Amino acid sequence: MFNPWRRLALITISLLFGNFFATAISATAGQAAKLDVTISAMLVILVELISWTYYRFRPRRREIRLAQDDSPTVIPSLTGPDAIVQPGIDAGPVRSRSTVMESLNAFKLGLIYGLFVEAFKLGS
Repeated sequence: MFNPWRRLALITISLLFGNFFATAISATAGQAAKLDVTISAMLVILVELISWTYYRFRPRRREIRLAQDDSPTVIPSLTGPDAIVQPGIDAGPVRSRSTVMESLNAFKLGLIYGLFVEAFKLGS
């Protein structure tokens, strides 16, 4: 069953872990200052791979079957220009991507945010 609070908690934990990972990487790699270019290249490749896998496919399309006037109708539940809007019918929650992909994307965002914060701390 779909549990939005568990999904939101996993995504938030992934975001915070990405921020922690950025702080840990910048503190560890900056000590010797010998592998800065290599580690930054690996982080760029990691971020680009996560972005590529997240944005490669369109969001999943779910069909919700609703009975209206004793005749089953199929309503594709999408958000955006392809959405079919019928007044009075609630299509329910729409999941766009899998929880794993959302968590990876949140980890990526936390990583980038953490690296920016570390750069601002070093610049001041």
